[in-house]
Amino acid sequence: MPSNDHRPDPDALLAQVQAQEHKATRGRLRIYFGASAGVGKTYAMLAAARKLLADGVDVLVGVVETHGRTETAAMLDGLPQLPLKSIVYRDKSLGEFDLDAALLRQPAVILIDELAHSNVAGSRHPKRWHDVEELLAAGIDVLTTVNVQHLESLNDVVGGITGVRVAETLPDTVFDRADEVVLVDIPADELLLRLKAGKVYQPQQAQRASQHFFRKGNLIALRELALRRTADRVQDDVQAYRLEKSINPVWKTGAALLACVGPHAGSEQVVRSAARLAGQLNAEWHALYVETPRLQRLPARERERILNTLKLAQDLGARTAIVAADDIAGAIVEHARGANIAKLVMGRRQGGPLARLWHAASAARIAGLAPDIDLIEVGQPALDAAPRKTVEDVRIPRPGRAWRYGLAAGASLATSLASVPLLPYIDLANIAMLSLLTVVLVAVRLGRGPAALASLLGVAIFDFAFVPPRFSFAVGDFQYVITFGVMLAVGLITGRLTAGLRFQARVATHREARARALYEFARDLSGVLQTEEIFDITRRAVERAFRARATLLLPDDDGRLQAPKDAGQLDLGIAQWAFDRAQAAGTGTDTLPGSDIFYLPLIAPMRTRGLLALLPLGAPQHSSQHRRWLLVPEQRQQLDTFAALAAIALERVHYITVAQGALVQMESERLRNSLLAALSHDLRTPLTSLVGLAESLARSSPALSSAQLDMARSLQSETVRMSALVANLLDMARIESGHVRLNLQWQAFEEVVGSSLRVSAPQLARHQLRTQLAPDLPLARYDAVLIERVLCNLLENAAKYTPSGSTITIAAGVHGQWLRVTVSDDGPGLPPGREEAIFEKFTRGERESNLPGVGLGLAICRAIVEAHGGTIAAQVPLPARGAAFVLTLPLGTPPAPPEELGSELTDTGTHHE
Repeated sequence: MPSNDHRPDPDALLAQVQAQEHKATRGRLRIYFGASAGVGKTYAMLAAARKLLADGVDVLVGVVETHGRTETAAMLDGLPQLPLKSIVYRDKSLGEFDLDAALLRQPAVILIDELAHSNVAGSRHPKRWHDVEELLAAGIDVLTTVNVQHLESLNDVVGGITGVRVAETLPDTVFDRADEVVLVDIPADELLLRLKAGKVYQPQQAQRASQHFFRKGNLIALRELALRRTADRVQDDVQAYRLEKSINPVWKTGAALLACVGPHAGSEQVVRSAARLAGQLNAEWHALYVETPRLQRLPARERERILNTLKLAQDLGARTAIVAADDIAGAIVEHARGANIAKLVMGRRQGGPLARLWHAASAARIAGLAPDIDLIEVGQPALDAAPRKTVEDVRIPRPGRAWRYGLAAGASLATSLASVPLLPYIDLANIAMLSLLTVVLVAVRLGRGPAALASLLGVAIFDFAFVPPRFSFAVGDFQYVITFGVMLAVGLITGRLTAGLRFQARVATHREARARALYEFARDLSGVLQTEEIFDITRRAVERAFRARATLLLPDDDGRLQAPKDAGQLDLGIAQWAFDRAQAAGTGTDTLPGSDIFYLPLIAPMRTRGLLALLPLGAPQHSSQHRRWLLVPEQRQQLDTFAALAAIALERVHYITVAQGALVQMESERLRNSLLAALSHDLRTPLTSLVGLAESLARSSPALSSAQLDMARSLQSETVRMSALVANLLDMARIESGHVRLNLQWQAFEEVVGSSLRVSAPQLARHQLRTQLAPDLPLARYDAVLIERVLCNLLENAAKYTPSGSTITIAAGVHGQWLRVTVSDDGPGLPPGREEAIFEKFTRGERESNLPGVGLGLAICRAIVEAHGGTIAAQVPLPARGAAFVLTLPLGTPPAPPEELGSELTDTGTHHE
């Protein structure tokens, strides 16, 4: 019997209270939902806002798109509106919702139209619903609008219907988390009339829309999708309300079905009929099998057929469950009430009159327990209509248990023999009590059947041996007839209750064992730091819990599973298939079910980490039992939990290894930078002296000979080059260590270009130089010394990798909010595919080259430019010849000239340095 105590789960109540506390600090979200544009969502939202304003609520229009609709624009009159924020995008000024201004204004309710809208690049959030999330977190209520085609889960469905794929989508989680969903709906014909009258789009746009998206068939289909999605959303609200109020009776608000799977052969027909009915109703459905103590003793073949029926239901889309209980009708009703299922699908019983009578009694009991639930009886097809014996019509064989009945009979005889010498001393009622005590002990130890036999034998022996006239079954006093009936009834009832308790205790023991196994497995994995330990722990846990040999396979860097040494009968082809598709394969599945091995992928949050292969222990005939327990939902769920825990442990170990490698790399980088800094600093002083000595030697008096002068100039050139290399090493070490502080000043960019050309003049002597600086370059804020180093490195790099006579161009101009600088040449160009690699430290454009350098120039350029908040990249100019390096620096608002500074101080929108 199901319990009548319908108190809510304390954990569920605690979670509900926490959710309510969280919601109390957030604003409420109301979504006006419609099938398409033009149904009146924005109009309905504005009408609600006007009513709130009339009631004294602080309402603010954040952003509303009227699309030229006069009726919608008229509804805006009298409502306070927030000015749009101007954002420059591709040389155009676009208006967007001003989130910061709305947060500063802090209204009680704000209107945000078109929730799925994508914000212009440069906004704080990429999507408008991100802005709404921030408003809700600030405690502001939001009214917004959404079309059905913008929901992510329905985007492809709408695209298939209309032929138009909408790019702007909204996650369904945002829609489902809304506090209110208001459906705004009009018939398709009325919407087409509105479109024709110009109330949706302008006439030219309306003509195109009526020929494509706004066809009548499309609108009808979209309307159906909107209605169904709203119904799903309301169904979730109903279920949440029933849970909150602890409402037990079923509310027939949904069309969910529960297929009652029994042990008889017609259960497959029940499952298929329920699947068809659920498809016709477009409803979810469940399949339930109630296992009683008697059904638990079914032969292996019958149990496997029941599990196959449940798997069939799962394949057809049902949620399956196995419940252990004594009362089948009570368990079915309790499961249906818990899931708010209003329709039960049962099979029509065949067989003799007794079987049909039992089935009618079960249906009547379900109807009595739940008069608010509909019962649907499914007939059997003509081929199965002939009467057949089922497990209820025949006695369940119990091989190997005859000794229990013999022991029960012996216990009854022994009790009677022991009571004979006591007959002169004790009353007959006490002897009857001894017989009942024997029945209870037999029920506790041997079960219900032996207890019933002991009860019958006890009554018969008591009548024959103790009740006068003795040694005869005749009864001299009618009172003893009542005693016999009471003894028999007490014995049978006690046996039944005891057997039920033993069954429930056994089920509870199995569940506790599964919970303990999961706890111990999770505890053992929690501190593991090596993959080998995960292998060992998983093998031991699986073998202990499932009596199967477990093998773990891990992929290599290319995603190919590596066979372990003890692979044995493993088929790597099946294992690789299961790993690549993240689907189980082998025995008990639909993929190569003939295999004796079960292949289960280890799916972690980030990716599939490996594969778990299970092979039954013992002889090959045990494989059928192995396949059978894989079909049990609880067993399969436990195995999936084991696999998930092992996958998470493997992923954790992987990221620990990655973190350790990154730590070692960071430490190596730090040591290398320290070494470079030390060497560069120690080499800089002698190199400076060498440069000075070389210059003095070239100018010495008396003058050197021609050969000596060439040698002195060569020495000077090499020392200058060496000094530049050491300076690059020292600059890189300082930048990496964070010791460089930018000296940002507002200055003209032409000045740093001129100083860079003067410094690089010796390297550019054999090349043609061209400058293309825009005449109206604004002031920029940068560190002149570091930006000069960037330009010098780029110019020297161009001179180094281009032949003599090549043209090197330096250009600068304004691009939006950025200063764009390009250094290009017409030389051989960049190595294909190495546009990003050349910016790495100690990387050169040509791997093997006799050109001087250590590959730090471009790395230093990127570090300096990014420190200024800019970007630098390598490109191939048009026409595709040579190489170009493009760097951008952000443009701000330069300070006003001194004579205008006083007037500008009153402008709070200008920031001065």
